[in-house]
Amino acid sequence: MTPKLTRKKKLMYGAGDIGFSLTSTILGLFFLLFMIDVVGLRPLIAGIPILIGKIWDFINDPIFGYLSDRTRTRWGRRRPYLLFGALPLAFTFTMLWYRPGFESTGALVAYYSVAYIIFEASATLLYMPYFALTPELTSDYDERTSLTTYRMFFSILGSLLAFTLPSVLVGGFSPENASKILYMGAIFGLMSALPMFVTFFGTEEREDFSELEKPTLWESIKSVWKNVPFRYGLGIFLATWISVDILQSILAFYVKYVIEREAQNTIIMGSIFVVAIFALPIWNWVSKRWSKRYAYMYGIAFWAVVQLVLMNLTPDTSLVLILTLCALAGVGVAAAHVLPWAILPDAIEWYEYQTGERHEGMFYSVTTLARKITSAISIPLIGPILEITGYQANLPHQNPQAIRGIKMIIGPIPAVLLVIGIIVAYKYPLDRDEFLNIVEKLKQRRAA
Repeated sequence: MTPKLTRKKKLMYGAGDIGFSLTSTILGLFFLLFMIDVVGLRPLIAGIPILIGKIWDFINDPIFGYLSDRTRTRWGRRRPYLLFGALPLAFTFTMLWYRPGFESTGALVAYYSVAYIIFEASATLLYMPYFALTPELTSDYDERTSLTTYRMFFSILGSLLAFTLPSVLVGGFSPENASKILYMGAIFGLMSALPMFVTFFGTEEREDFSELEKPTLWESIKSVWKNVPFRYGLGIFLATWISVDILQSILAFYVKYVIEREAQNTIIMGSIFVVAIFALPIWNWVSKRWSKRYAYMYGIAFWAVVQLVLMNLTPDTSLVLILTLCALAGVGVAAAHVLPWAILPDAIEWYEYQTGERHEGMFYSVTTLARKITSAISIPLIGPILEITGYQANLPHQNPQAIRGIKMIIGPIPAVLLVIGIIVAYKYPLDRDEFLNIVEKLKQRRAA
């Protein structure tokens, strides 16, 4: 029987995700708004640095995933990156929020493109090995869901802080608050780096995995295509997290212009993520009672319905109803955070059983790469949609066409993606009984 992880080890591993959640959520929520309303770039232009940074990751992610699989040190394969990559993350995140004194649009685009590229390289250096630790810490079906639940507690806590504190520190994303925004970036950059040290000192890697033969690049690339459960798990993950990325990028616009509740932004955002934190154990329990994929299907279907309801709210909607719907959305957000991440690691053992090889770093690098490719297409499209519908920065009220554009981005588009995720989950080929059988056969094979 696989040894259970201690609560302390789960907490210290999970704590690392608060850093990734802080940086990614703040960027997803506020960076496009910062580029348009503070830096002064047109919506059509503002998405270019994001697109360039994501394109760089097409090369960046597989390289770091491959290097992580081949790394051999006295600290293991993954943990050294957490130790030496933390402080570069803090510095590069801060520089994204600096408003240089350039007047030229080309110079501003160049600065933020370079800053985004350097930040993404620093972040990849950390999160790729961090994600790959999950299947190495435990091979138990339900323990992985539990470990992911702990990790997602910190992820959602990071999102809660990211959705609420920046507005408190900054006051509003406008040109006169540029210095406060830079100060905010420095604070959250440091807050994102410190948990990496907690995870480094609080986890241990399995020595037998470090003794495995180093995979070649071609073997690692082939392993992705040949792993059938991984392909399905990747589809589930992408459908879910593209929706999350889109919603993060448009939510600030929705609160500011559709329901016109920017003054209550903190409590609105807080209601989503506080409820999501308390809903995490629900999905852990549902997963144990049935399976991960059925828990996913129920949770995501519920969330899709709530998103379609949210698009019908107006400035006249009562705050009580807004908060109630946001709380219900939080239940679905919890499912989106836990279950796709809990499904992915099970493909590692399936492939090891089939081939005798493990490629955790490459599998997770392809996962994040695929997400960034799709995000590089979907998120920058938000700017053109806003421009086509007549959005104008810093107006007290937007025109009806711009409001309809924001509603379309927050309602039907993510709902369709979530339905696709449900369909893929229904066809997912690796359930609890088959996985447990594979793990038992792998134990017998290793013992022999």
